[in-house]
Amino acid sequence: MTERTDTHVNGLAQAIIAGLVTTMVGFIASFAVVLAGLFQVGATESQAASGLLILSLGVGLCSIILSLRHRIPLTISWSTPGAAMLAALAPGAFSFEQAVGAFIVGGVLIMATGLLPFLQRLLTHIPVPIAQGMLAGVLLPLCLKPLTALSTIPVPAFGILLVFLLGLRFLPKFAVVLSMLAAVCFGLWHIAGTNAWAKLELLPTLEWVSPEFSWAAIVSISVPLVIVTMASQNIPGVAVAKSFGYTVPWRSSMLLTGAGTGVSAFFGGHAINLAAITAALASGPEAGVDPSKRWRAAVSSGGFYLFFAVFSALIVSVASASPAGLFQAAAGLALLATLTQSLLGAMHDVQWRLSALVTVLVAAGNVTLLGVGGAFWALLAGLLTHFIVERGARR
Repeated sequence: MTERTDTHVNGLAQAIIAGLVTTMVGFIASFAVVLAGLFQVGATESQAASGLLILSLGVGLCSIILSLRHRIPLTISWSTPGAAMLAALAPGAFSFEQAVGAFIVGGVLIMATGLLPFLQRLLTHIPVPIAQGMLAGVLLPLCLKPLTALSTIPVPAFGILLVFLLGLRFLPKFAVVLSMLAAVCFGLWHIAGTNAWAKLELLPTLEWVSPEFSWAAIVSISVPLVIVTMASQNIPGVAVAKSFGYTVPWRSSMLLTGAGTGVSAFFGGHAINLAAITAALASGPEAGVDPSKRWRAAVSSGGFYLFFAVFSALIVSVASASPAGLFQAAAGLALLATLTQSLLGAMHDVQWRLSALVTVLVAAGNVTLLGVGGAFWALLAGLLTHFIVERGARR
């Protein structure tokens, strides 16, 4: 009896630790990307803090609800690639109210993929090279920020880059987390030097945003946001779970995360989805020996997201009071692995290589026509190039 109790306690402790690591990697490694995206679409400091708060609450609650209901580790996260897509939009292209309207539409579309099988098939049948090329093009400008920051804030930029490289050498799983923590430290050092402590906000608050619905914002934000979220988060999340022997309940997952996206949008959040990279931390052996009980790690991760939400206002105020470009540089480092994977996915199939390259270039150039942003035109340009050049050449 004692041995069984000790095993249960040890297994629970292992699940809680795995949940903490999952949350730390997911939150700390990517919050700067979320802030960069929200600020780019016009959010104020208080609106960005509200967005980070509601996303943390939504991620935490969705992880807990889904994992408890299905008794499998269903780890939820915010859409980091989606935030990067927002960060790539032209400054001032849309008001934050219009962006929020687009977030709501995105949530409805995510829910629709759980209700309408044909819509799920439509999104999953977007050619991988085109979807990955769009994501790579969106990520490229942000991934250049660590290098461009060397000319404007050389000491902090070099510092976080050095921490990142040393992390890759000695603690590769935590390199991004360490570089983000280094950015926080440089930010606090700057705040101390300028005696700007009074600018820091401690208590998080939710701020309502009244949405405005614009067709240009929906085409420029909603459609690319859903596509990159599906291609780089939801579908890989299903694959990761399957690799550990778990079958993701697609319908309930899309309904809940889509509803969570729609609700969080009213308070500044952009998108909630299945986790991909961090899902492995709560689904693998690190989360416990018994696979049937690893759901506790995902529940633990959700609980820690609720705890981390308390610090959302402080995090945003530190980022705002830090040297300009510091957290954008850290966000760029956080997205390097995703950029690598998306470029590999875009260029893997030789029969799609030219169209994928066109997609990357149009998305990176952020070509804006008729008020519609570059991500949408990148999709069309890539598909058109394939059907005119590559597909035609094979006939």
